[in-house]
Amino acid sequence: MSWYGLFGTFTGVAFLTVVAVPLAALVVVALAQWRRASGTPRSGAWRTALADVGMVYGTVPWVWMTMMPGSHAGEVLGRVSLVPFRDLVSMGSLGIVGNLLVLSALGFFAPLRFAPLASWPRVLLFAASCSLLIEVAQFVLLLDRVSSVDDVLLNTAGAGLAAWLSRPWWLTPGEATVSEEPGTSESKPSTVAGR
Repeated sequence: MSWYGLFGTFTGVAFLTVVAVPLAALVVVALAQWRRASGTPRSGAWRTALADVGMVYGTVPWVWMTMMPGSHAGEVLGRVSLVPFRDLVSMGSLGIVGNLLVLSALGFFAPLRFAPLASWPRVLLFAASCSLLIEVAQFVLLLDRVSSVDDVLLNTAGAGLAAWLSRPWWLTPGEATVSEEPGTSESKPSTVAGR
């Protein structure tokens, strides 16, 4: 397979994503071990390593695919669709599912990693901002793609659904740091009511 076949097609990016699973797992282990060696408690080291790698590994391939140029990239102005739900009919089920997945890893892992993002409004605002940035980039870079409000809505909804799945493990601003005493088991992080 050529370089273009690997990096310039949906099939190639999907193939690279699958092939990179062992590498992503190794990065999680290495990052967690490095953080443990730096003094981070075990649970915190593994949690942050998994969240960091999960956000990158689960988001970059999707964003890469959304930024692939169309056949007339650089030649025509990007198209804009600002009427909500208009594009859903022509998008098809594959397009809808794909758009739901674009920021799902970010929605799932960000509240586990960053306490300020551990609230529904903030997760949704963060996802909508990221999605809007992608759509603006598609338009500005003349990628011959449609910058659609429906993409933003679906990307945000996907991130929100993924965040809902990770809800039991969200950090909170008032959550205590996990600490370990030599020879004792890890203390459990405190929880804050109303998460």
